[in-house]
Parts: sequence; C-alpha cells; structure tokens
Amino acid sequence: MKTTAAVLRSASSPLRLEELDIGPLRPDELVVRKVSSGICHTDLGVIASAAADEPPIVLGHEGAGIVTQVGSAVTTIAPGDHVVLSYNFCGRCDNCTAGLPMHCRHFMGLNFTGARGDGTTPLNDDAGPVLGAFFGQSSWSTFAVATQRCCVKVGPELPLALLGPLGCGIQTGAGAVLNTLKPAPGSSIAVFGVGSVGLAAVLAAVAAGCSPIIVVDIDDSALSKARQLGATHIVNSSSSDPVGLIRDLTGGRGVQYTVDCIALPVVARAAIESLQAPGTCASVGFQGPSNNITVNQGHLLFGRTVIGVIEGDAVAAMLIPRLLKMYREGRFPFDRIIDTFAFADINEAIAAVRRGATTKAVLTYSPNDGSDA
Repeated sequence: MKTTAAVLRSASSPLRLEELDIGPLRPDELVVRKVSSGICHTDLGVIASAAADEPPIVLGHEGAGIVTQVGSAVTTIAPGDHVVLSYNFCGRCDNCTAGLPMHCRHFMGLNFTGARGDGTTPLNDDAGPVLGAFFGQSSWSTFAVATQRCCVKVGPELPLALLGPLGCGIQTGAGAVLNTLKPAPGSSIAVFGVGSVGLAAVLAAVAAGCSPIIVVDIDDSALSKARQLGATHIVNSSSSDPVGLIRDLTGGRGVQYTVDCIALPVVARAAIESLQAPGTCASVGFQGPSNNITVNQGHLLFGRTVIGVIEGDAVAAMLIPRLLKMYREGRFPFDRIIDTFAFADINEAIAAVRRGATTKAVLTYSPNDGSDA
C-alpha cells in the first residue's frame, strides 16, 4: 500500500511530502490511518542534527488514528479501533517484564534510530529504504506502521484530532507530577519552563489539588497561559530571582516538589535550590546527551532528591486512559494548549513551534491528503 509522508532528507531542510511504499507487516505490527500527530521538540532536535550520511527519515511520535490492518500476532487491537500511539519497548527485558517499559533496555534503539530492532524499516521509495519506525510509529504520515506495544485503545467518542500529544509530551509533563512525584492535595509545587510539557505538569498539579502552584519562565505569554490554567503564582526569571521569590511565597521553606522542564544548568540549580527539606525535583527537560550540571551538594542533604523522568514514568496504557477520564470530567483540559495545523502545512507548523507562536502544534489529516489504502 501507499502512504504520503513528510520526509526529512537533510538536516535543517524543509520536509517534503512524498508518496512512499509500505512493505509487508511483521506479525506484531499494524497500520493506523492517521487523524492527528503532535510536533515535539524531540522531532525538531532530529531535524536540526541529522547527519549527512543518514538515510531519509519520517519523524513524528505523537500519533492518533484508526487501525486499518493488523498483523497475524496482534491480539489486543482490531481494525476499526481508535488508538493513541506512544513510545516503543521490547516487552521482554527485565525492566519491561517488571512493569517498567519506559526503562526498556532497548529504549534508545527502538525509539530514536528510526528503524525496527533488526535495522529494517517498513517504508521505502524507488531509491531504497526510508526510515519509518521512529518511536515505533513515524507518525508524520497518512498511514503509519506501528507495533502493537505502541498502541493505546481509546473510546470512539473521543476527539482523535486532539489526542496525539497524549502519547509523549502531555504524558511526560502530567506523568512527572502524577506518577513520579505523586503529590498529596495541598502540596506545594513549582514548575520551571511552561511550554507544552510544563503546562501539562501544571494541569496535573491542579488536578492533584496542589497549592501553591508556582510557575517560572522568561516568557510573559507562557506565564499568562499558565495562570489561566490554574497556576497560583507566576515568576519571570529574566527579571527576578526565582529561588528567593519561591521561598518568600512559602514562608521561607521552599516547595515540596519542583519539575524542571528545561534542564539548562542555571534552571536545574534553581529547581533544586527552591526545594524545602525534604523535597523532590523531577528532572524532565533534555539539553542533549552531554549536559553537565554542577550543584552545591549541601542542597541535597536532609532529604532533597533529584530524579530523572522519561515519558512521565508512564505505562502509556495506564496513564493515557487516566488522563482521558480526567479530561471527560473537566479536570484535565489539555485541549486548551493545542493549536491544529493541516498536515500539508507541516513546515509552517514547525516554524510556528520554533518561534514560540504556538504552545502545542498538532497536525491533522484528512482523507484527501494523498493516501491510498
């Protein structure tokens, strides 16, 4: 079968919409007709850094859509099911079998290379292979090949056009609060950096009953959005000392929890130094594989903890339904941080993300996008 995909052929170049061939499905794979897919900063990082000798790749890892075909070993998903696509994992290593798929021993290879675990790809063009298994889904395509493990089945009454970001960005921010920190009602929390991941953390903190909820950023529009979504206090760190203000707002104690969505050294230090004792900082942001952060070890004494978080410490099949239940109850209005763009306008959407003109860009697909089942 054919699909129309946004193909990256060289670093920092515009994506090209191209017709590709989808090869035979593996037994544990399925095909999803895409309805939406988010744009994540992880995608933008690959666009900026792709090596000249790498094969062309289809990115995207926050997909949602309707299943059209399933492989012979797929048992939990059927054609016609509505699904959200999340990260890939092997399902066999010690961490996976212990219920920790976000720490799969093969996470990097299965999610970041763009290939299947054996190095093959489900996509190709006339010139040869096109990497089409990014995060097990390569969702910037009208039809995506995904593994059964990537898929979370959702109710057909839910708006698939909005659900894609639940598979990564929103899951990451919300999961850092709900899964990693698990604050009790009335707990104090500060969120550093309120892009889409940080705002998802704010929404989760509101749902958990945290108070105060302090947000720190250098962008006044982002701070205003956080206030609209339930933050009790906002701090512009370009003009104020966030650590001092957070301590002033908490009677000198500091907060019980912080979420660092940036991971620049100055931000990480502020997130740690804003903690009371005991207190926990969830480190969510990513500034590349080499990012040295120096902290005063004295700030870690008396029970202060820093914990690294990947994918919101989430088993997607558990957290995504939980977030959707909260959404239906009006307690997790993640739709308020989303702007939609037509798939054909993917380069314009990426440009909007880069210049900060949108909080969470989501691509939407139509039956006329050039796909052919």
